[in-house]
Amino acid sequence: MPHDTTRLHHVGHIVENLAEASVLYERLGFVVPPPSCPAMPRSEGAAPEPFGAANTHADFPDSFLELATCVKEGDAGRLPADTRLVPLEAPAEVLPLLVERISGTNANLAACLDRFQGLHILMFSSPAIDEAAVRLTAAGVRHGGVNTVRRAAPSGADSAIETIRYLEIDADEPHTGTAPGTVPEGRVGTVADLDPGIQSARHLDHPNGATGLAEATLCVADEDLAATHHRYATYLDRSPRQEGQSLIFDLDGAALRLIPSSALPMTLPGEEPPALPALVAYTVTVRDLPVARDLLHRNDIPVRETPAGDLFVPAEAALGAAIVFRAGQGNGPLNHR
Repeated sequence: MPHDTTRLHHVGHIVENLAEASVLYERLGFVVPPPSCPAMPRSEGAAPEPFGAANTHADFPDSFLELATCVKEGDAGRLPADTRLVPLEAPAEVLPLLVERISGTNANLAACLDRFQGLHILMFSSPAIDEAAVRLTAAGVRHGGVNTVRRAAPSGADSAIETIRYLEIDADEPHTGTAPGTVPEGRVGTVADLDPGIQSARHLDHPNGATGLAEATLCVADEDLAATHHRYATYLDRSPRQEGQSLIFDLDGAALRLIPSSALPMTLPGEEPPALPALVAYTVTVRDLPVARDLLHRNDIPVRETPAGDLFVPAEAALGAAIVFRAGQGNGPLNHR
């Protein structure tokens, strides 16, 4: 039977200062377009001001990296100067609900930053999200159902409107202190596959040669590895393979790595988890690893090497998230090494 969850869709790097993060990602060799942020007037007749969450992406053919931050009153000066403000426009009867949802998202981001600055979002990709929702429900996984949002597609796309369908997984117990749509390690869920016609209109040619999101690394306390293994085997409807002390869930062209905290220093030398559980790293494939290394050195980005021969930028130099660069081929989906 084909799987209803097939790839990594995106990871989300939650940061304190989006302007600082955008500059860092450009030095890392990613193309990061101007961010967007909802806006609304603080008083009648006033100009719209940033409100809620601001974000931008580094895009690949079938995945992306998200940079996001929460925006509070008075934070406009901390956003990149080219931030695109998107005024909230909705019928009067709908606007309060829209504001409530955006405020909820903002509160979740703020709670993430209270834990640590770094990776807090892990989204898988599905060619059949309604079937995935039914399967998860039957397996006893709590989630908020499939949500649908629409936004303007990038210029040059096949369609003027991009439709995004997604579900967010809730913690197993409603009284664990986690917000709806989150599990202990952050916001985890499933998103319908990206539309190739729309995604191809985004900027996909990165100076570092990055071609796709290859792996996300989730670090857990040693004693929690078995329970986390069970959770993700249920989420993804597959079993992992063993690699040293890590458990690897192989997806199409990507993987999720579960690693006990005691083994993290052997996999990513010098790294320590900011909390447990935590998404501690993500891996991108690049066309030419020496070219990526040279770019990082030219931009004074510190680089280490993993025992497997990958390069990585330590979390302390990358706003709380270790960023791994792995040799790959081509521009499309890649086979996990």
